[in-house]
Amino acid sequence: MEFTLLGAALGAVVAAYAVLWFESGRTNAAGCTRDVWDAIVSAMVAGLVVGRLAAMVLAGTNPLTSPGDILIVRGGVDTIAATLAGLVTFAWMARSDLWRLADAAAPAALAALAGWHAGCLTRGSCLGTPSDLPWAMSRSGSAITRHPVELYTAIALAAATIGLVAWKRSRPRDGVIAAVALLAAALARVATEPLRPGLGSDLALWYALGAITAAGLVVWRWRTKIPNSPT
Repeated sequence: MEFTLLGAALGAVVAAYAVLWFESGRTNAAGCTRDVWDAIVSAMVAGLVVGRLAAMVLAGTNPLTSPGDILIVRGGVDTIAATLAGLVTFAWMARSDLWRLADAAAPAALAALAGWHAGCLTRGSCLGTPSDLPWAMSRSGSAITRHPVELYTAIALAAATIGLVAWKRSRPRDGVIAAVALLAAALARVATEPLRPGLGSDLALWYALGAITAAGLVVWRWRTKIPNSPT
């Protein structure tokens, strides 16, 4: 049995906590860190569980008769189900002050996604389509080198995390940082989806739809004339 899914989840948790720790008392008020952390962890757990259950059902595995498979990497995690579950859970947890807490959590959430994708190193699932680039990697026993597409995504998300942390110092309007984080996450997947194996799935369409929705959210929050809340 293979439990490397837990290693990827641990990487996401560590990355999120590191960013929250760095931002506490700097770009985030120290007092909101606990609330943000609780909401992020709850969203991670909900996304991981729902996404894993969805992947099992889509693969024809009954979670009720095979509960141990929830922790086993066989079919992975359904990205769309995990994303929706995570967003809904976070919105519910942060409902008392959604935009302020969403802005506070946004860089840490992107860092968590970066850590999750970088967890491909423990899961052996980094590679995508064939490539002759100098940094291309190959599977054990194979002479074909491939794009380390999961690492591309992790690097893009990490860069977006750094950019958002820096931007928060200028105190944009409430909700803008969170909306841009959603846009960055969607664009990172749109850009890398053509390099993933199994091209032709409808995931690229979902990510493109997410990017369009996030862009609309950015415009809405940018134009909303609401005073900034302390973060």
